Order: sequence, then structure tokens, then C-alpha cells
Amino acid sequence: MTEVSTPALDDFPGLTDSYRRELTAHCYRMTGSVHDAEDLVQETFLRAWRAYEGFEGRSSVRTWLYRIATNVCLTALEGKDRRPLPTGLGAPASDPGDPLAQSSEVSWLEPAPDPLVAGEATDPATIVAEREGIRLAFVAALQYLPARQRAVLILRDVLRWKASEVAQALETTEAAVNSALQRAHAQLGRADLTMDTLEERLDPGQQDLLDRYVKAFWDKDINAIVGMLTADAVWEMPPFTGWYTGAEAIGRLIDTQCPGGVNDMPMVATRANGQPAFGLYMRQPDGTFTPFHLQVLTIRDSRVEHVAAFFDTDLFERFGLPARLPADHPMPA
Repeated sequence: MTEVSTPALDDFPGLTDSYRRELTAHCYRMTGSVHDAEDLVQETFLRAWRAYEGFEGRSSVRTWLYRIATNVCLTALEGKDRRPLPTGLGAPASDPGDPLAQSSEVSWLEPAPDPLVAGEATDPATIVAEREGIRLAFVAALQYLPARQRAVLILRDVLRWKASEVAQALETTEAAVNSALQRAHAQLGRADLTMDTLEERLDPGQQDLLDRYVKAFWDKDINAIVGMLTADAVWEMPPFTGWYTGAEAIGRLIDTQCPGGVNDMPMVATRANGQPAFGLYMRQPDGTFTPFHLQVLTIRDSRVEHVAAFFDTDLFERFGLPARLPADHPMPA
């Protein structure tokens, strides 16, 4: 006899699929890894499907899924090292003239394509909140927190859950939740990074700056690049362990360590972590251009404050960027 699924299980995809993107963003905040986030969302839906017939509707489906996802992440993070950027390794800023060193031993923080983690809200305030919650600096700062503190801060400050709801999700007390949130705020405060400070750094008038930035790399105009950086700008490029601070130092790094010359480095725009990003390509002997690194930019006061250049060319496919640009690829005007 053919087994017929119950109506409750038939309803499951329609009630849950719309939450996949925001749950991916949640798991990404928790883990700092797009690959891990996608796997953990799959595990979340599997657990939810198995438990769905017992779901009594005492909370919304969304809250119920977040509760499962959070605990799936906490289990996955047990015994795992955090995912840093080079600035998080504890070493001082590097000299641009020093040899570059890289590490394959570190599990680096990964950038996230906007279509995978950015919300679909239409309300401007909600859009800002969702974008700030996935910004690269915020996700990097979260990695400094113990996993449960990380979960509390995300649920309280990003998702705006009540302390009682967080306590129920984590099977703890409201007092423990409030204590964990206080400690998490103190840690992020030492890094001068909170949701509020991130929101203040948004700059809506970016396009002219970005156009000039692309042209400066194509021309390898070091003076132009330096002029678009803040005085205290930071440049880091995992898996290389060094990081660089100050516009002049970054200019020397690009001038002396970057192998590309004039008209060797076209860029293709994309979005990562709610921020402007570019796939930078490098000219090859046959005249075509192949992936070199993916830059994620943070902009403040109409200048570039931070660049994370990820030297993982597999990211180009994940971000939907071409595997190669033709020799006649249109260049910036």
C-alpha cells in the first residue's frame, strides 16, 4: 500500500521556504562561513521537518525555525576556532615592504553574496537594520564572542527578540541572557563596533567614488587610490596574514607588491555583506583577464575606510562573476 503523507507535512514547504534566506543570514552571522551556513540551514529544515507534526503553534513558524537554527549553530560551533580576518590575529600592522606571508591553517572569515543573505524588506528602516547585521566588520567582530554570547547578541540586537524569547530559545534564564548581552556589548565596545556605529557609517552617495576607484586601479594610479582612502584606512587580504593601515602605506603596498601594471586590472562590480564589492581581474599573456581577488569595501565620509581583498578565486563563481574576461572587455571611461 502506498503511504500517504499527512496534511501537516504537505504544508511544511509552503510555511517554511520563505524563511530560507534570512535563516542563511542568521547562520552566517553565527559561523562567519557561507559554506557552513548553507549546510546548517539544510540541517535546520531537516530537523524542523522531522519535528513539524509536533509543532503546536505556541510561537510563530519563524521564531520556531530561528530557535532550531540557533541551536544547530551552537552545536556545530562546539570546539571550533573562530573565523578571523588578518586584523583579528593579534599582530601589529605590517610594513608594505615586507615579504607577504600566507596561512592555510587559519579558517578565514568568508564574504557573503548579497542575494544569499540580504533581506527582501521594502521598509527603509528594516533594510538598514538587515544590511548592518551582515556587514563584514560586524560579522568579523561577532567571531570574537563565545558562541552563546554571539547567539544572544544576534537574537537581541539584530532580530530584536525579547529577553524572555531568547531565554526560551536557549533554555536558560532571562538573567543569564541579560548578563551575556552585557558582556557581548562590552567586547564589541572595546572594538568600537556596534550596530549603532555601523549605521552612522553608511554613505548613500557612493557611486562616483566607486567609479573613480575602478578607474584608478585600471590606470594603476597610486596617487588617485591613496586620495580615495581615509587617513586611517585598513587593507587586509586573507589568506595573507599581514594587514596594513594608513593611506600612504596601502598605496606603497599596491605600488610595490601588486603584480599588475597599467591597464592590467579591470574590476567587475558585485555586492557582499550589504557593501560594495568588486571582482578584480589580472591580465594574462594572451590579453584576457582571469580572477585575482575579491574586494569588499567599507565607505565612510565619501572615502574608502576598509578593504578586505579575498584571495580565493573560487569566490568568483559563488558571486556569479565571470571566470574570465575577454581582451576587449570594456574599460572604465
